[in-house]
Amino acid sequence: MVERDASSIDSSSFDSGLPPVDDCWNRIGVRGDRSCPQLAEHIHCRNCPVHAAAAISLLDRYALGSAGAEPAPVEAAAAEVEEGRPHLIFRLGEEWLGLPTRALSEVAPACVVHSLPHQRSPALLGVANVRGTLVACISLGELLGLDGRSVARDDARIVPRMLILAAVGGPIISPVDEVDGIHELDEKAIVEAASQSHAANDRFTRGVMQWRQRSIRLLDQDALLDAATRSLA
Repeated sequence: MVERDASSIDSSSFDSGLPPVDDCWNRIGVRGDRSCPQLAEHIHCRNCPVHAAAAISLLDRYALGSAGAEPAPVEAAAAEVEEGRPHLIFRLGEEWLGLPTRALSEVAPACVVHSLPHQRSPALLGVANVRGTLVACISLGELLGLDGRSVARDDARIVPRMLILAAVGGPIISPVDEVDGIHELDEKAIVEAASQSHAANDRFTRGVMQWRQRSIRLLDQDALLDAATRSLA
């Protein structure tokens, strides 16, 4: 599989105010002038232990960034629900989900994810190279407890994507099976999760609604982003 960059990502979304990871691969590696003496042995930067160490350092950076995070005020969250807000509608397996766009940085093309030794959690898939920057990659399906089996769709218009989540410690990338688009949802049509047996104990679910002949599970952005960041710590 050929590695592709998620070139649609705004580089400003990577500025978390935390110490940057040394990206030697951009200076003297395969993305730089190729003067690194280690290239003769490892052929590509992703095979080098320095690259692996940088990935581990990246995960520590997420933990540092989330340590001082303050929860959003309850009053502000309630007002946001009353006013309504746009959601990104996407699919994981057989389930359609809605995530407030405030939780997103970008929707990007699919890219190669490199696994890490000694994975920290089942949700951590590895790291991806996004415009020369290492970004942690997680499985939303694992985090949400969804069936990990993909559903085959005989439609050439369906293209897997990567969601770039706007987490406190830095952007986190996650693959999804399909993206429908951004839509303004009628908040009055949302049924509280507590009345739905399949979502009653799901801390990530804000509610469910019927939308264009689909049952959409609406995600709680604060709970999801917090769990995504904690899965990397």
